[in-house]
Amino acid sequence: MEEKHSCLAAIRIRGTIDISGEIKETLKMLHLTRSCHATLIDDRPSYLGMLRKARNYLTWGKISKEDIKLLLERRGRLIGDKKMTEEYAQGIGYESLNALAEALYELKVEYRSLPNIKPVFRLHPPKKGFKGKVKRSYAAGGVAGRRGPAISELIKRMT
Repeated sequence: MEEKHSCLAAIRIRGTIDISGEIKETLKMLHLTRSCHATLIDDRPSYLGMLRKARNYLTWGKISKEDIKLLLERRGRLIGDKKMTEEYAQGIGYESLNALAEALYELKVEYRSLPNIKPVFRLHPPKKGFKGKVKRSYAAGGVAGRRGPAISELIKRMT
């Protein structure tokens, strides 16, 4: 029986001070080099292992189609720091940004493999701050680690 994969959003929540080299390399592979950077990945075991290794510096969860569309419209950038537009989506073979967001959600295309895009979304710090301590896990009332569908609320506050 085939497993159903889902799209995840990973957001870096802590800075660069006092990080071991191994975790720094893991974050670099995820393209999360600065605080408040986000990326879209799928939930294959190699990515999940990377997320678990750097869990004290990231938060992640399953993202909805609407949130992907919101990220593409507001914070998606092309090389040269140009906004992602409907014309770009049509140029790579999709009807609109909505169709591109649906393809990303259904994992028909990988975000970082799209032509001429920057592989990260540069987000603002969340409005009204993080709800909890950055150094504690989400399960313990903090911010770091896996948060599941609650990532949606954080993304809306950061875009």
